[in-house]
Amino acid sequence: MVLSSDQIKLVQDTFALVAPQADEAAQIFYARLFELDPSLRPLFKHDLREQGRKLMQMLSIAVHALDNIESLLPALKALGDRHAGYGAQIEDYETVGAALLWTLEQGLGEAFTPEVSEAWATTYAVLVEAATAHLFYQEPA
Repeated sequence: MVLSSDQIKLVQDTFALVAPQADEAAQIFYARLFELDPSLRPLFKHDLREQGRKLMQMLSIAVHALDNIESLLPALKALGDRHAGYGAQIEDYETVGAALLWTLEQGLGEAFTPEVSEAWATTYAVLVEAATAHLFYQEPA
């Protein structure tokens, strides 16, 4: 899966609109995540405000490096390893993605167009694949 330059620009431009409300966006994200799947709550043992800051910081780094995704690979693999160590399963990433897109929709309002939604969904899929391919990939039968 590859991001187009137009998708990268959409993601970077819309993230710039959300970033000033990063703390609020993170709170909305985690509320939605636990609404979608309450069983994920125990995976988050640390302060959710601090966790939210880390989430938004990682998103910021990733969004700004989308033009050079290879530079993110070591950090993304390490993130995937940490999440696996906490007990995250591959299906949990779908729930996280749904919560992320919903949060962006709430924060962006009318600016959350179908093109923006697709660009973010593709970006998330690319990041998750980079973070988890070495953990969850299985050889075809």
